[in-house]
Amino acid sequence: MEIREVFVDIGLTIVLVVSTLTLVWRVWQDLTMAVATTLMMLSLGGLFLSLSYKVWRLEESVVSRERTMRVNMEELSRTMAQKYDNTVQHIDTTVSEITRRMYR
Repeated sequence: MEIREVFVDIGLTIVLVVSTLTLVWRVWQDLTMAVATTLMMLSLGGLFLSLSYKVWRLEESVVSRERTMRVNMEELSRTMAQKYDNTVQHIDTTVSEITRRMYR
């Protein structure tokens, strides 16, 4: 996860908490309500950060699996090509052997 993305998320969470605190303090002027609302917004911001981190981990997992599948597909392709070449070589040998027998 890039550090810039984390700073942006943390900055937005701070703005969310400060704006909520300012709004509540201005409207109700009640310390308990302001603290409770600030904690609620702080937990909401933390939830966004946690969700962002989980999405990032999921993306990394998908990229890793895609890379693994690509390597496996390449290896499977090489194996199949080798088997194909062996089969063609065997068929060519058999055909040439049959051709030699027919001309005798």
